[in-house]
Amino acid sequence: MFNPTDFPKPAFISVNGVKLEVFEAGRQNAGKPIVLCHGWPEHAFSWRHQMAALDAAGYHVIVPNQRGYGNSSRPTEVTDYDIERLSGDLIALLDHYGYEDAAFVGHDWGAMVVWGLTLLHPDRVNKVINLSLPYQERGEKPWIAFMEEILGGDFYFVHFNRQPGVADGVLEEHTFQFLRNLYRKNEPPAEPQPGMALINLARAETPRGEPLMSDSELAVFVSAFETSGFTGSINWYRNLDRNWRILAEANPIIQQPTLMIYGDRDAVSRSENLTTFVPNVEVVHLDCGHWIQQEKPEETNQAILSWLERQDAT
Repeated sequence: MFNPTDFPKPAFISVNGVKLEVFEAGRQNAGKPIVLCHGWPEHAFSWRHQMAALDAAGYHVIVPNQRGYGNSSRPTEVTDYDIERLSGDLIALLDHYGYEDAAFVGHDWGAMVVWGLTLLHPDRVNKVINLSLPYQERGEKPWIAFMEEILGGDFYFVHFNRQPGVADGVLEEHTFQFLRNLYRKNEPPAEPQPGMALINLARAETPRGEPLMSDSELAVFVSAFETSGFTGSINWYRNLDRNWRILAEANPIIQQPTLMIYGDRDAVSRSENLTTFVPNVEVVHLDCGHWIQQEKPEETNQAILSWLERQDAT
């Protein structure tokens, strides 16, 4: 397990009207940037197993807590969390370091941001590595309406939008219990329960499966969300339909070399037409659940580093 005291100390960098809490490794490798983008409900600390490996491979590793998370700014307007602003933060971060472009790595919601960033600012992204969440095709119908039709009003994406504040309050009331119950591995299969799954999870007194991390690692996440609350991070979900409109004018094809890493036991659906939108993609499957880079750190590092090495050789 990782000792949290070994995690780098942050810098606070003003970008795009907010301050981001940014953790770094490999500053001596200036000129070869790689930016790691966490998911929900996570933290830059979720990349703790990757930072040293990427530093050793010659990369300048830049790991922000994105807006709404950790000690980064938490604007109050819902629209302050749309894809334009989230990707704008990352572009401004590149500008801060004087970089024209970088490799970007995203997990979960971080992957959603990296896909959107690459569509909106293709000249600033030279490689894409995404974990768990594949490219989401922009269909005829806005995403939340589409999900509501298929998955119903209790599906958490829909619930966050249709009942603002309800889930936020429950998760804040049960922060430790929610995160302890969420960050698990090797969970036995279970029948879907009625109601809103994440609210049920936050209220469940007994966790399922095995803990993903040590108590001291979990404490980093719990402490961060006890400070920040959940509303800023959940506001990312409340911009899905706005993002759908923002991306209407973007060329939907991603030309950059891309690595897609799936966990075979992840509940997130795989893409059936990934190569239609991401023609230069290589796909890797790991035997794990959703928290890929934390559950299988060595295998994740190996997949990323060997792929990067092949890209640099061409």
